[in-house]
Amino acid sequence: MQANIATIRQRWAEAKLTKMAAFWVAIGAITLTLFLGFSRGGWMTGGSAQRMAKSASQGAVIERLAPICVMQFNQDPLRDQKLEELKALPSTFQRARYIQEQGWATMPGEARPDDQVAAECSQQLMLIAD
Repeated sequence: MQANIATIRQRWAEAKLTKMAAFWVAIGAITLTLFLGFSRGGWMTGGSAQRMAKSASQGAVIERLAPICVMQFNQDPLRDQKLEELKALPSTFQRARYIQEQGWATMPGEARPDDQVAAECSQQLMLIAD
């Protein structure tokens, strides 16, 4: 056994990496680093980062505009009756459409109601209704 260990040590000390082997080891290390970085390390491309930032900013804007929609609902003199009508609608889409038709999702200074604000507003109004 001792002789075997010595020969392994000797072979390791005498081993030389060829240029071709070094090239493939480098390619493998680069590939492994990229794979682990993008799959586990949280790296992303510029396009992915832009899409994520755009989505987050749109979500933040809608989150800030939905309370304005709720406030406009609260100013409606027939709000209790309209809240009952809103609760009676079966789908979220129909509720958002109803809110758009009432004009609550039309922000001050805007000409048209916003679909996403109406959807978020309907969710918030349904919480009030419960």
